[in-house]
Amino acid sequence: MASKEKDKIDTLQSVELGEGVEILLRMAGPFPRAMALLLDYLIIIGVIVVLWIIMSILSSWFPRNVIIGILLLCFFMLGWGYFAFFESGKRGATPGKRALGLRVVDRSGNEASRGQVLVRNLLRFVDMLPGVPSASVGIMIGGYGCGLTSSLLSKKFQRLGDMVANTVVIYSTPVRHLSSAIPPVLKSVAPPVVLTKEEQAAIAAFRERAGLWSEARRIELADHASAVSGSKGREGMTKLLGMAHWLTERD
Repeated sequence: MASKEKDKIDTLQSVELGEGVEILLRMAGPFPRAMALLLDYLIIIGVIVVLWIIMSILSSWFPRNVIIGILLLCFFMLGWGYFAFFESGKRGATPGKRALGLRVVDRSGNEASRGQVLVRNLLRFVDMLPGVPSASVGIMIGGYGCGLTSSLLSKKFQRLGDMVANTVVIYSTPVRHLSSAIPPVLKSVAPPVVLTKEEQAAIAAFRERAGLWSEARRIELADHASAVSGSKGREGMTKLLGMAHWLTERD
């Protein structure tokens, strides 16, 4: 019970990869994501202030309309391109996310593609609702009400953009592989038939990797060797582990 409670607090969730191997991903909740977003907006505001000062200095040499046009273009690119640019990189994170140890990945835990990053950020304006357009800076100032609601209702804390793009925001610190306890081998079991070297290696590999699979996956794989073990289900899996133990004792 304590272990389950700890996993719940740490927002650890298992993801099954190919061949039944499971890994743990620590999902980032609304609060750390909001803090990262706040840092990113502070950076954007800082860049805007610098641009404003530079354009004010250049206003003596360029017409006012040109200066305003350049500023609006820069503000628009910062508001909508900032997140897509940084999240498309190898780190998959904006400076704000990096500061809090977060990154954007595919739901499988793999690196998010550029297409996924683009989709999740194009839908940012929906997550920002309710909001109001700001003509002075050319971007929308949003309250992120939709994004917060969606995140709270989602098991993986996904906002609407994440759901459509099939992405999640996780803590970038590596998490150990999810190991599933395997039943103890009570006795060695000699194979009822002569095994080839390839078959012996396969049985040994089954035992070595068994801790990375869920029990259901272990049983499923052991069933494929029922002709050797003579049993199926949990009993067949236990016998196969016993055979692996017997082969190890002989080496």
